[in-house]
Amino acid sequence: MIVEGAAAPRGRFPHLRRAGDLAFVSGTSSRRPDGTFAGARADPMGVTDLDIREQTRAVLDNIGRLLEAAGGSLRDLVSVTAYLVNMNDFGGYNEVYATYFDASGPARTTVAVHQLPHPLLLIEISAVAHLPLAPLPEESRA
Repeated sequence: MIVEGAAAPRGRFPHLRRAGDLAFVSGTSSRRPDGTFAGARADPMGVTDLDIREQTRAVLDNIGRLLEAAGGSLRDLVSVTAYLVNMNDFGGYNEVYATYFDASGPARTTVAVHQLPHPLLLIEISAVAHLPLAPLPEESRA
């Protein structure tokens, strides 16, 4: 599924793909629909200022919008894999992540990677959400 209004994938893959009651969200960054990146600025000399907190917030918000287009929300996430370019950013990422989820949130794995598809990216997240195709009966929701 390609979500209208989201930053276009940088390749031939969907924003997310349904498989039964599961939705697999492709690696998502802080890239905006216009191609710029939240949490990334450059001064006139080209010196960059990258903010892991702002990028993490933007990534999670972008995933939330993708899930909304599929009829879900961040509450439906069951698994998250985060890719950080630098584990020194783990504290800031973890701080922001904790404002979205508590210990009952999705299972999570965080790994360090050599680089991401753009030099201004500090983080990318892929995720899996449970989005039932049919509503659960009332007695199953207890």
